[in-house]
Amino acid sequence: MTFFLDLFMSGLTKGSIYALIALGYTMVYGIIALINFAHGEIYMIGAFTALLASMVLSSPAVGMSGWGLLVSVATIAAVYAAMYGWTMERIAYRPLRGSSRLAPLISAIGMSIFLQNYVQLAQTPNFLQFPDLVPQMPFLKPIAGYLSRTQLVILLFTLLSMVGLTLFIKFTKTGMAMRAVAQDQTMARLTGVDIDRVISSTFVIGSVLAALGGVLIGCSMRQIDFYIGFLAGMKAFTAAVLGGIGSIPGAVVGALILGFAESFAAGYISSSYKDVVAFIILILILIFRPEGIMGQAQTQKV
Repeated sequence: MTFFLDLFMSGLTKGSIYALIALGYTMVYGIIALINFAHGEIYMIGAFTALLASMVLSSPAVGMSGWGLLVSVATIAAVYAAMYGWTMERIAYRPLRGSSRLAPLISAIGMSIFLQNYVQLAQTPNFLQFPDLVPQMPFLKPIAGYLSRTQLVILLFTLLSMVGLTLFIKFTKTGMAMRAVAQDQTMARLTGVDIDRVISSTFVIGSVLAALGGVLIGCSMRQIDFYIGFLAGMKAFTAAVLGGIGSIPGAVVGALILGFAESFAAGYISSSYKDVVAFIILILILIFRPEGIMGQAQTQKV
């Protein structure tokens, strides 16, 4: 029973991290029908930014610690990643918005490779130790064998992100503009919606969530490298497709299913196959239900 609970909590934690990245995928696709394959690299950049910020803020000259250190590091990583997301949309995607579907896809893959190599050259190709930024929580001692303080923070933040993002899109002016652009860009423009601002906002919000996911996975795994964004990005894309790309609840549901599948496959079969499981699930979904669990089949307009 203990082994099962350990696997369950591990899958829940992995799924929550995938969900934070998948939300960015599904938002961008829902607005402009583009798979941003460089999104995983924003997650990686968020983790590296958090590492550098924690080294400065926890140094004797500054002396930050506890929740103040975690919040400050996460904020810096989120702001830095948001600037990357905004710049990436402006340079790599906006000029190609009127092109064929293939052009922005190639641009996204190129941006992903560029960011990987940029961080590898600017930092190091080796793994780096990541500090434990989550403070102690005395009330967790009775259940410490099943739920760590880092896992608790990851789960709560993912839940709050999903609820907050859903409410934001449903009730705010910017959220309503996003829904209008997703439905019909031409009509949205005619009604006065600033298409460029809405799309940039989507990239910024997705980048913030991915960066915070990078901070949390660093705290959980305690090491990072320049390549962590690629595989996590592919799995988050799988989760978005599984749940129904374009659906925010679907992205979270798909991510949790993927996290559980990986965790139990590693525990009961072999850890060598945990990455294979993600792509087997992707192939099966594309064959039998391409619209995903919570997605809706779309008819081709003529």
